[in-house]
Amino acid sequence: MKVTGPAYDLHSGLFGGTVANPANVLSRILGALIDDNGRVTIEGFYDDVIKLTPDERAAWAQLPFDDDAYRNEIGAAQLFGEKDYTTLERKWARPTCDINGLTSGYQGPGAKTVLPAIASAKVSMRLVPNQDPEKIAAAFERHIRQQAPESVRVEVITHSTTGPVLVPHQSPGVQLAAEALQIGFGVKPTFMREGGSIPVVSLFKTELNVDTLLIGFGLPDDHVHSPNEKFDLDALHGGTRTAAALYLKLSKLSA
Repeated sequence: MKVTGPAYDLHSGLFGGTVANPANVLSRILGALIDDNGRVTIEGFYDDVIKLTPDERAAWAQLPFDDDAYRNEIGAAQLFGEKDYTTLERKWARPTCDINGLTSGYQGPGAKTVLPAIASAKVSMRLVPNQDPEKIAAAFERHIRQQAPESVRVEVITHSTTGPVLVPHQSPGVQLAAEALQIGFGVKPTFMREGGSIPVVSLFKTELNVDTLLIGFGLPDDHVHSPNEKFDLDALHGGTRTAAALYLKLSKLSA
């Protein structure tokens, strides 16, 4: 999204207080996207969200997950998220709205008293079943335009959308994958949900009515999308054993 004020950057000492500052406007709009309880404030955002089942909540509650260890691992001062949900529930099953990047004004060394002409931001949303990406994108744009004052011009560009997918635990492929994972890692797996867009998965479901089997072998501390990203060798070897066991099981299933 882009917020435009004057035709060009102005000297804030000479022109400040006479025109709207796009950076100030954008900051107010973005700051109001999430309330103090961690809820997204876009109207209708949660209308179609499928609730967690009691079995899922019970299974996740049994996992050896420690909030403090998680917080220390990612270097956060404090965890924050939607009220009345655990960290894993917020991470695996609840939708989010996140600012991915901000650009405006002067950001070089030293000072420059500029009133910027343009402020922009990139925003992404992790959608969950059964949210409709087109519906959410339209709701987001309405929300932004309602919040913007008439003293600026607002442009909202949707770069891409993809729908969420939830694969039934009871499907034969998922059950075979669970057996293969137990062979590969020596531990019975727990079914989870996860973000990280793979648009073709949604297309397979909507266009072909085919479920996709996704098995991840990465670890939380792999620094995905960050500097010094890694892949643990134990995970590689366990994943190799899992893949071999799964292909063998699938070959027998098709026969």
